[in-house]
Parts: sequence; structure tokens; C-alpha cells
Amino acid sequence: MEIKVGFEISYAAPAATPMVIMLSIHPSRQKDIIGSETIVAEPNVPIGFYRDSFGNICGRLVAPAGGVTLRCKALVRDSGLPDVVAPSAQQLPIDKLPDELLLYLMASRYCETDKLTDIAWSLFGTSKPGWARVQAICDFVHDHVTFGYPHAHHMKSAHDVYEQRTGVCRDFAHLALTFCRCMGIPARYCTGYMGDIGIPPEPEPMDFSGWFEVYLSGQWYTFDARHNHPRIGRILMGTGRDAADVALTTSFGRMNLAKFVVVSDEVVTA
Repeated sequence: MEIKVGFEISYAAPAATPMVIMLSIHPSRQKDIIGSETIVAEPNVPIGFYRDSFGNICGRLVAPAGGVTLRCKALVRDSGLPDVVAPSAQQLPIDKLPDELLLYLMASRYCETDKLTDIAWSLFGTSKPGWARVQAICDFVHDHVTFGYPHAHHMKSAHDVYEQRTGVCRDFAHLALTFCRCMGIPARYCTGYMGDIGIPPEPEPMDFSGWFEVYLSGQWYTFDARHNHPRIGRILMGTGRDAADVALTTSFGRMNLAKFVVVSDEVVTA
């Protein structure tokens, strides 16, 4: 299938403001882009692109006084298949993991393993290691947390989510991936496009989505504690330890969000 993606994001700024953006499709999906993906700014200020320490594509620009609008449209080829389900995938002993994966077992800004380890072992200590354990974690988080945009807060951590039992997609992901780390399973945060493909349309306007991946049997697998069901049409943009590593935009000065529109739709041919 083909999926049309894009965005229009506007910020108002009282003065010229440097920015870093992470709005490009992830390098692992670059081969699936039909034609090209071009991010443009209005006014037409230059954007310089680079790779961060996690391999994500980031851009640098200076928004002029008054503000800036960022736009992008792209067409992406997708298998049309739902997320892979691999019940036989095994949890690897920590001493057998590659060195570069150890940071995905450790605490990070929004994922306080120290506060949640005892809780995790009390909840999941008797579960079967590997895929079944991750699924048990997703089942718990899906049932424990109530979704709602009014519950969003940029400072909310995994422990906050566990106690408050409310949140948005990033909060479901933070709590689930923190539990995985507590149980010795490398887990990383993901952000990207995920439209209402293969499901009834949802009433809320389309937004970027957050989910997570775990490392089992030598590869990364996708899990989504919010929806807790394999989905079609995820298009990855960035991965990191948690949402702090994959902020869509970071401004080094005062800016106000004025417009935020995201598109992720299947292209239907007659």
C-alpha cells in the first residue's frame, strides 16, 4: 500500500530563535519513500540536517522574529501488514547483550527504573520471560491507564503514570518500556506517524504517535501498550531512551505553538 504523510506546524516567536527539529522519516524507512521527503520553512530559512547519537535525522534552523511554519508532504510505500507477532521470541541474558543496548536497560529522564523495579517484579515476576512477559506488561498498562488528551503533561514520568493511571500514548509507552527495563528487557521509545488504517476512524484529530520496541532474539519488535493490538501503517521517525530524546521540535528561546496539523492516510486507488 501507499501512505500519504505530512504536517503543517506553526510557531510564533517574539525574536529570532534557534531550533532543532526531528520531523524526518527515520533512516530505516528512507528506502520506502516514493519520490522525496522535503521539509520546508516559511519564511524560507535554511535547514541544516544531521544525524543524532541515536541515528535519527534532525534539522537545525533559526526561526525569524514573528515565527515560522514547517511543512512536509511525502508518499511512503508500506507492506500493509500489521505489526509482527512473534510469541517464540526469547529474552536474552543481560551478559549476552551487545554493549550498545545496555543504555536501554537503564533509567532515563521519564523512565525511573529505580522507582518501579520492585513493582515490576511483584507484577510480572512469575510471567514467562520473553514475548509473553512483554505482552503481560502491555496488557497491564493498557488496562491500568486511561487514555485522554486532557491528561497530557510534558513533565509526566512513568512513575507518575503508574500512580495517576491516566495519560496519552507517550505515557503508555513510558510505563510499559520502564517495566520491561526493570525486568531485564532492553526497550526504547519510538515516535512516528500512525493513521487510522485498518481500524474505524477515531474522533480525535490525527497526531504523531508514541510506541516502544523491545529487543528479543537478536532484533527489535514493536509493541503498543495504548492500543494493545497489532496496527497497520506505522512510519517510524525517531527512537531514543524516552520522549526527551525524540522531541519533534526543540526551541532555544520563547515560542508559542500556533498550528499543528498531521496527515497519515492510506492512498485509495479506484
